[in-house]
Amino acid sequence: MGVVIIDGTTVTNFIADDERFTNSVNEQFSSLDLNNDGVLSRAELRTAFESMRLIEAHFGIDVSTPPEQLTRLYDSVFDAFDGDGSGTVDRDEFKSEMKKIMLAIADGLGSSPIQMVLEDDSQSLLQKAADLEASKYAAV
Repeated sequence: MGVVIIDGTTVTNFIADDERFTNSVNEQFSSLDLNNDGVLSRAELRTAFESMRLIEAHFGIDVSTPPEQLTRLYDSVFDAFDGDGSGTVDRDEFKSEMKKIMLAIADGLGSSPIQMVLEDDSQSLLQKAADLEASKYAAV
């Protein structure tokens, strides 16, 4: 784990660097595409979100969510990612939704810098945003 100082501008600057953002999203997509077929299935995307424990924990404390409710939640997330309704999520759909998520995070962070603890995760888009910001200061 590491501590970073981040704000909304850090995240929006990362998204604005289209080459870096696209490469990062493509790396993340590839790590989630377990069968390497070039698309994400419902199961692959659910596995990814389950590993993040976004729904099964509240402020780090386990919560009991009925399995049928979890299935409905994960299905709704998948449906949001599957923009064309094809039953799979391609790279463009994934990038589009990840951009929306990152912009929502940026909006939530606002302009006041905050300290944030991030787990060591080479795929973390927030970590990559913080690294890009840090690299600007290191170059000066």
